[in-house]
Amino acid sequence: MITFLLWALAVFLVGSLVYVIGRLVLDTVKLFRTRAARDDSSVLWRDVGAIGIAAQVVTLILLVLLFTFLWGNFRARTDLIGLDLSFDFLRQPGNITIADNGLTSGDTVAEAITQAFFNTLRVIAVGIPLAMILGTLIGISRFSENWILRKLATSYVEFFRNIPPLVVIVFLWAAVFLQFPRSQESWEPFGWFVFNNARFAFPSLKRTGEGNFQLFVWLVLIAFIAAILVGIWRTQVFNKTGAPHKRSLWGLGTFVVIVAVAFFALGQPSTISIPSIDDRGRVITDGIRMQMPYAALTFALVIYTSTHISEIVRGSILAVHKGQEEAGNALALSTVQRYRFVILPQAFRVAFPPLISQMLNFAKNSSLALPIGFTETTSSIQNLFGQSQPAPQLLLILALLYLTISLVLSAVGNVVNRRLQLVGR
Repeated sequence: MITFLLWALAVFLVGSLVYVIGRLVLDTVKLFRTRAARDDSSVLWRDVGAIGIAAQVVTLILLVLLFTFLWGNFRARTDLIGLDLSFDFLRQPGNITIADNGLTSGDTVAEAITQAFFNTLRVIAVGIPLAMILGTLIGISRFSENWILRKLATSYVEFFRNIPPLVVIVFLWAAVFLQFPRSQESWEPFGWFVFNNARFAFPSLKRTGEGNFQLFVWLVLIAFIAAILVGIWRTQVFNKTGAPHKRSLWGLGTFVVIVAVAFFALGQPSTISIPSIDDRGRVITDGIRMQMPYAALTFALVIYTSTHISEIVRGSILAVHKGQEEAGNALALSTVQRYRFVILPQAFRVAFPPLISQMLNFAKNSSLALPIGFTETTSSIQNLFGQSQPAPQLLLILALLYLTISLVLSAVGNVVNRRLQLVGR
């Protein structure tokens, strides 16, 4: 994966340069054709279009010269100290282990970085939706008629928003998560969960040894996609006929039916896996296990990011014309109905562009996990620094991985933002 990303970066840079040069050439040809068509005999340095093209050419030349100068200095320094700029070190043993992961110290540097990158993605995949939900609820609570709820939401925002995220992470880790009981004294509520200061564990599904479990997993994914498509279809029916869409019930019913049919048709290929502690009270078996540092990092970033999201939501709600709320009151809508059907759909059209920035901030703040011992992308790179692995290549890989995350989040966010916007006639 690392090699693929490096090649993708090279292709992206070369493609961008070719694109810029091609656009300059096309603009130049278009300029001269336009001047020839209107028989314009004025001097070029008085033509606005010519001045613009010349400015772009000069800027491009200066950027290329600057890059050449910096690259020359960099190569001179690396040649002086004898630093190898190849990426052959990626095939060497990484000497890194990750908790609750099959990675061993004998696995390669590339495999170690890849597994740490997956840990970063797990934080992002869980944390961003939670931060969005919590931030929206807090933003709405700032308008509550309940004085206590309103002041609590305001205090929450003003307290956590003005503290650096690293302080929030360390505080939550030391003051909350480390205060859970030791492994030998784990809490086991209802016999289904396990909580201690090393890990959380929750029930999950596991293979029974009968039937086709892999096919069942794929059918569950297909059921989820089918539920979304049914919800879209019911929305279209509502838009065309005005009949109640009930898309949630239709989508949930579709999902349950497909999963139930697949479960029994494949011979019940899975069962519930309940976590349990071994005789020594240390090792958790079965279920889904969550490292305590992972939980601390994720929830700390959720708490911090949700304060910024709540302010964005609050400002977007204020941007909705007051007459919209009055119209909802005139239709005898409840508070929940007003926000669901009138205010929030309009507010999120205003809120979503800055929300994309908060998604990116969440992704980048996940690099602050080193003080609490969670192995994600940045901490794994820093660990490799300590093993005298080449820093320039590692820094390039680190920047490339976060660039990939940011570009993907931005692309998805921009697609959603375009879907939210009203189309003018």
